[in-house]
Amino acid sequence: MTVVSEHETTRTNSPAGVREITIAHSPDSDDAFMFYALATNKVRVPGLRFTHTLCDIETLNQKAREGVYDVTAISFHAYPYIQDLYALMSCGGSVGEGYGPMIVSPRPFTQLEIKDRRIAVPGKLTTAYLALQLFAPGVETEVVPFDQIIPLVLEGKYEAGLIIHEGQLTYDKAGLHRIVDLGRWWQKMTGLPLPLGGNAIRRALGRQLISTVTGALRESIQYALDHRDEALAYAMQFARDLDTPTADRFVGMYVNERTLDYGPDGREAVARLLDMGHKAGIIGPEARVEWV
Repeated sequence: MTVVSEHETTRTNSPAGVREITIAHSPDSDDAFMFYALATNKVRVPGLRFTHTLCDIETLNQKAREGVYDVTAISFHAYPYIQDLYALMSCGGSVGEGYGPMIVSPRPFTQLEIKDRRIAVPGKLTTAYLALQLFAPGVETEVVPFDQIIPLVLEGKYEAGLIIHEGQLTYDKAGLHRIVDLGRWWQKMTGLPLPLGGNAIRRALGRQLISTVTGALRESIQYALDHRDEALAYAMQFARDLDTPTADRFVGMYVNERTLDYGPDGREAVARLLDMGHKAGIIGPEARVEWV
C-alpha cells in the first residue's frame, strides 16, 4: 500500500485498457486489515487497478464532499452531505455492538456533570460527534486531531475528550476514566448497534463498475477474515503502538461478519441515526440512504 499525505492522491500511469480506482481510508489497523487483500493484490479484478490513499477520517469526510476518491471511508454523519455524489456500499462498515466512541476524563464525572464540560472532539462530521450531540445537545466542544485528544486531556487543556479508534482500548492505561460509552448508550436507547463508519462509492462510476468494485471489497474483507494471521501481521504496521493481542481485539471489534453485510438491524440503525440527527437539527440535509 502506498501511504501519502492528506494532500495527495496516489496516481500512477496504468497500462492501456486498465481503469484506475482510487480508494481512500484511514490509517488504522481495522481499515488496513479490511483492505489488505486489495492493497497486496491478493484480490485482483481484471481491467482494474486499485490505488490507495490514507487520511484521517475527518479529512476523508471533507474530501468526500468534493468527490475526490472513487471509494472512500466516511463517517455516517457525513453521508447526507455527500449523498448526491456517493452511494453507500453494503460492505465495509464499522459497527459498534454495544460499544463505540467514549467520553473520557481524568476525573470521574457523572454523565450529568460531563454535559457541562468542554469536550475535545475528533471532528464535527464524525459519527462520534453526532452521537455526542444526541447524548448531550448543545454541549461545548472543540475539534482536536483524534490522536491528540488523550494527550491534551492528560495535559489538562480539556476536561474531557471524545475518543475513537484504538483509544477505546488504551484510555485506562493512560489513567483516564470512561464517563460514557456512546455505543452502549445508543444500544440502551434504541436496541440497535451504533453504525460509525462505512465505505461510499462514487455514483459516476456507473452501475456495473459500482457492482464490480463493491464485490472486490467484500472479497477483500472475506479474505482477511479467512487469513486472519497474515492480514493482522500486515495491519500491525498501522496499529499505533498496540501489541498484537490488543490490535487483534480492536480489529475483531470492527471487522467481522457485520462488515461483510450490515444486516437488517444494521441498516435500520443507519437510517435511525441519520433521521434522529436531522430531526434534532444536527444534520442539515435529510438523508436518502441508498445501498449498493
